[in-house]
Amino acid sequence: MTVSDMNNGGHSRREVLSRRQVLWSGARLMGGLLLLSLAPIRAWAQALEGMFKERTVDDVLKALGDKPTPSDQIVLTTPDIAENGSVVPITVKSSLPSTTDIYLIIEKNPNPFAAAFAIPDQTDAMISARVKVAQTSNVIAVVKADGKLFSATRETKVTLGGCGG
Repeated sequence: MTVSDMNNGGHSRREVLSRRQVLWSGARLMGGLLLLSLAPIRAWAQALEGMFKERTVDDVLKALGDKPTPSDQIVLTTPDIAENGSVVPITVKSSLPSTTDIYLIIEKNPNPFAAAFAIPDQTDAMISARVKVAQTSNVIAVVKADGKLFSATRETKVTLGGCGG
């Protein structure tokens, strides 16, 4: 055994390089698998990207594909009066079976489409977020369940400096 072999833990230089190559190959493989697993999420996000540019609620609903049916199985919670319109807490809970997506639309915002959430299978369909509500308007929760759209609407008043709006 040479001094060079002893510096490599008794293994030849060829074996050390081989291990490094195996580690790098494994790391590349794991990175590739990670990218492949993110592909459906990326496709979903790209499909939604155009909706953030829509200027009216009707245009957003048209981009979603259908006019939603109002449902009492969607519980939309917003404050009656929001003192700070830039951080309005919103909670949406859907009891509809097979809920796959939840969308938030703020009627009088310059861009009404506020948020989109993908709901994984076998999970409770509930989201909580803070969104900007530019002025007193309707907040609309649209739920996609079993391939159909359903909605719940609630008015939220936004005050300016603590005075009613």
